[in-house]
Amino acid sequence: MPHGRDEVGVGPWEGPLPEGEQYDAVLLAEGDRRNVVDRYRYWTVEAIVADLDTRRHDFHVAIENWQHDFNIGTIVRSANAFLAAEVHIVGNRRWNRRGAMVTDRYQHVRHHPTVAELAAYLHERDVVLLGIDNLPGSLHLETATVPRKVCFLFGQEGPGLSEGAREACDGTFSIAQFGSTRSINASAAAAIAMHSWVREHADLSGGDAWRG
Repeated sequence: MPHGRDEVGVGPWEGPLPEGEQYDAVLLAEGDRRNVVDRYRYWTVEAIVADLDTRRHDFHVAIENWQHDFNIGTIVRSANAFLAAEVHIVGNRRWNRRGAMVTDRYQHVRHHPTVAELAAYLHERDVVLLGIDNLPGSLHLETATVPRKVCFLFGQEGPGLSEGAREACDGTFSIAQFGSTRSINASAAAAIAMHSWVREHADLSGGDAWRG
């Protein structure tokens, strides 16, 4: 293929089998076609989660889910890529997982019936709750000093943060826009916010950052 492999992943293991509890016997025998980085090839889901848990970042991401927002799955996928501590779903417990591309298997996802309960959970753990929305009076995310222990909260696609969410937040920040549209997609905004944390706090000196 001119633009990469025609198949994702690797085929059955060749040669003597590797030793270690992290390996999945079925994957070794049949191949590993999952969308995981090479370091986790042939590993069980449980082993991958356990390894990720040893180095998760201190930021969380949350989204209100009153109308079964389709962005949630994509946000979970980005949270996995940036190695968020947890993803929080506020409101309806059920959410559309299609956009997650099964990355929710590797990401801690927690449900809260209300934003007030989310805020209480976070504050017990000294995590600052910041709303991201282009609201009047919001500060620029681009010039903010992002706390290390923070949760970025997003509202529904369209209406944005609910009134209760705005009241529960410790502050609100907006992402600078220069075009004609009034807003950007919620999942895109979430990725920008998470990457702002990565730029300020993530350790890029080792080999943990995946670059392909």
